[in-house]
Amino acid sequence: MDTSSPSPFVNGETLKIFVGRRVRTVVQVQRNEGGVLVGQSTDGHQLTIRGATDAPESPHYMEVIGIADSNQSIRAEVCTDFGENFDAGVFNGLCKLANETFKPLFL
Repeated sequence: MDTSSPSPFVNGETLKIFVGRRVRTVVQVQRNEGGVLVGQSTDGHQLTIRGATDAPESPHYMEVIGIADSNQSIRAEVCTDFGENFDAGVFNGLCKLANETFKPLFL
């Protein structure tokens, strides 16, 4: 496993924190507009994925690893078709947990 370039799990809400950095997310494909994929993040945000070659058809879910260009777009490096059956709620929960600030239980 290559750990030299980690990619945090993000949803639509947390993407803005990582602009300019490599990220990992899952979107539900909505449409492909001439090589630019439009998808819905697991928390309901519309995201634009550039460079998503061989993108699956709607309503498939797709994992995207790439560079966050803005708070609503990613320049894809790797895309993986996850099929039509994917638990978006579980992934969204993982994103929230992965990006929370550590809060001690005891002070």
